[in-house]
Amino acid sequence: MAKEKSSTKPESPAESSGHGGGGKSGGEVNVFDHLELLSAMGRDFASSLDIEASLKRAIEHITNYVNAEGGALFMLDDEGETLRCHASVGPVEIIGLTLEADQGIVGRCVQSNASEFIRDVSKDKAFHGGVDEETGFTTRSILCAPMSVKDERIGAIELINKRGGDGLFADSDLHLLEAMSASAAMAIINARMAEALVEQERLARELELAAEIQRSLLPEPGGEDYPVVGVNHPARTVSGDFYDFFPLDDGRICFNLGDVSGKGMNAALLMAKTASLYRCLGKTVRTPGRLMARVNTEICETATRGMFVTLAGGIYDPKTGIIRLANAGHEPPLFHRPDGEFQDFPAEAPPVGITPILADGDEFPEIELHLDGGTLYIFTDGVTEGYLEDGSELEVEGFKTLIRDNAAQDTATRLDAVISLIKRGDTALRDDLTLLAIDDAKGHAARQAGESPEPVSVDIEAAAVEEELLLSLTVPSRADRLKTIRNAVTEAAKLCGLGKDPAHDVVLAVDEACQNIIRHAYGGSPNGKIKLKICRTEGELIILLRDFAETIDVSKVKPRELDDVKPGGLGTHFIREVMDETYFLDPPVDGGNLLRMIKRL
Repeated sequence: MAKEKSSTKPESPAESSGHGGGGKSGGEVNVFDHLELLSAMGRDFASSLDIEASLKRAIEHITNYVNAEGGALFMLDDEGETLRCHASVGPVEIIGLTLEADQGIVGRCVQSNASEFIRDVSKDKAFHGGVDEETGFTTRSILCAPMSVKDERIGAIELINKRGGDGLFADSDLHLLEAMSASAAMAIINARMAEALVEQERLARELELAAEIQRSLLPEPGGEDYPVVGVNHPARTVSGDFYDFFPLDDGRICFNLGDVSGKGMNAALLMAKTASLYRCLGKTVRTPGRLMARVNTEICETATRGMFVTLAGGIYDPKTGIIRLANAGHEPPLFHRPDGEFQDFPAEAPPVGITPILADGDEFPEIELHLDGGTLYIFTDGVTEGYLEDGSELEVEGFKTLIRDNAAQDTATRLDAVISLIKRGDTALRDDLTLLAIDDAKGHAARQAGESPEPVSVDIEAAAVEEELLLSLTVPSRADRLKTIRNAVTEAAKLCGLGKDPAHDVVLAVDEACQNIIRHAYGGSPNGKIKLKICRTEGELIILLRDFAETIDVSKVKPRELDDVKPGGLGTHFIREVMDETYFLDPPVDGGNLLRMIKRL
């Protein structure tokens, strides 16, 4: 028999009673049974988040109800190029079988969005007999109905061989399958929407958690008279911008502001890593150029290709009004001078995360800036490129105008004036808004009045925060007592895992520093004291040396030029060559000098 088209002519109740409806007679009873089956399928999809399991139960219901030997449910992939069997019942398991989107009877059904009734497959050229050849199963008759909702094609349901009799389906079987396929299509659409909604809610919760973590990384406000003020308004739930400031143990304030390339979760994760690295390393690396280089090295090792961070950071000393600043590819910070004029400082280095190779060795370029009562502003491009009410951008000149107009206000009010002009009500932000201001007005006034901040009490027992103490000892300022210090440093270096040669160099560097204390701080007197403290962190060996002599001017402690062949003066060169960092902390309140040396492990 040639291929038969589905017919709209209804059968008699007697004819339709043989459709697997439990042998019941009467059209009304079958209608009730049909509705009950559709309801059961709908409940399966609604009660389970496992769509694949629901599809399996659905094809079992349909196959048994139509009284077919086997059935399979095929679905189109997202590209609409392949049909894949997601559920099947019967003597042959074909889950996972894939067909081209227009292959065979199933493909033809999906492409035309019309049912197929192949009463005798042996007489239909479109029948794909590959499965029969592989399994030994004999296909005699096929029903195939598309699953679609409006213009969205989902797939098709195919039934094989009627149980009993000649194994051939009737027209009424096709009508029933069409109803079942339409119901299954709607259930699948609803299940997909429910699954998407659950996923959206999960992502929303994760984003909110990420945003909460990001907010926790921002510093707490420093108080009404604190010289550093920052503000951040994300354009979305999570932000790629960040800022931070925190006091150092010598009374200075370390600060930074950055902008991660890209948007979304990747940018947020890189933001969190960079901010955390800067704060952690900034407590021990006391020069912005070297600190930026350390952060850059870490980010280059793990950053996703193509992502980077524009970053400006530095250290502000309230006692002098001096800022040391490093800029890694960021927007030029603006210095609002006391005379009302502005000065910018363009970046002299690439963004963090671009390359670990720097032009100036292991440090980013630095500048020294004397605020003298002025204010330094650092901001992201979301500020200068922010839209105003008339649709234009604020730009740098607009930012300067706002600062001038609000110069008489406190620092926080000035920043709010900028933010409020761009962030208006529920208007969506074009980009994150982040600003940081370092205001030297109060510090300058105190210095002019001859006042100075309260001295920072830095004692050798408290100089290393969050560091594991290995040992602490005190010896007289005599050369013959330095053997005790050399032995102590040797054992500490071994404990930290330093190799023989690096450990030997560290011992010599510490010994040279002690000799300098005896010769220069105490003038050779044996009546002084040298106090040694050795600590370690996860990646550093930290050595602190304290004397109780007259406090020196550390700016005059400089190594002699290497081409000067006069004897002496090369010990400082050696110490700085061996140790990764060497610097004096602010003198303790009871006098003396405190030298900190760091060797990375």
